[in-house]
Amino acid sequence: MPLFYDQLNRPVNLQAIPKRIISAVPSQTELLFYLGLDAAIAGVTKFCSHPADKVKSIPKIGGTKQLNIPLIKELAPDLIIANKEENDQIQIEELSEHFPVWISDVSDLPGALAMISSLGTITGKQEPAEALTRQITDDFTNLQIAHTGKRALYLIWRNPYMAAGQHTFIDSLLPYCGLMNAVDESRYPEITAAKLKNINPDVILLSSEPYPFREKHIAELQTLLPLANIILVDGEVFSWYGSRLLHAPAYFKQLNEALLKF
Repeated sequence: MPLFYDQLNRPVNLQAIPKRIISAVPSQTELLFYLGLDAAIAGVTKFCSHPADKVKSIPKIGGTKQLNIPLIKELAPDLIIANKEENDQIQIEELSEHFPVWISDVSDLPGALAMISSLGTITGKQEPAEALTRQITDDFTNLQIAHTGKRALYLIWRNPYMAAGQHTFIDSLLPYCGLMNAVDESRYPEITAAKLKNINPDVILLSSEPYPFREKHIAELQTLLPLANIILVDGEVFSWYGSRLLHAPAYFKQLNEALLKF
């Protein structure tokens, strides 16, 4: 087989199409099943929740940041799929000494499409991967939303509050909802109560993951920013950069319509 390169431009040397794949990333696990690689998936993380009826019977190799390396070695994969942001660098470097590891690095929609295409090629599922990228591209191209003029704060964590800042995948998707990111900092900055008031966003989006925000948290934030519109949103749609993107355009359209009513 040819020498492949991952999204960090690291060479990944495979001797044949992988037959035992371990996925250390929930969104990419869902993608592998979508591509029809059910029989090849040898291990997934405890956070890999989709498709629910299939992942429940797959061995769990720990959490994304705390992989069970001895178990992974026992499972003897011929390919591990990881992500620069979601997995621990030291653990991935250790695994790379024993197994081929393909690492994704996704910060926008083009990067997600490139990831899907590359994984399709490396796993021998190029045709369904190309069909998937075409469908996602078409759906986003045909998405018609109105720019709301609203500045949004997208919170991913509580105690302390943490937000999706610039140069993140979530940040790249906010314009598809007609929103601008109210956070100027990069990555995932901590947001104190004082900083929250200083940012003074028009909209606060409370994500369902990684922190499971609920209705009760709306009141908590409303006391700090009584004029802000606070909405619970599906974190998987905003942050899962695999086949879950098929659900995103319709969801963003619906969210955009709701925002225009505020």
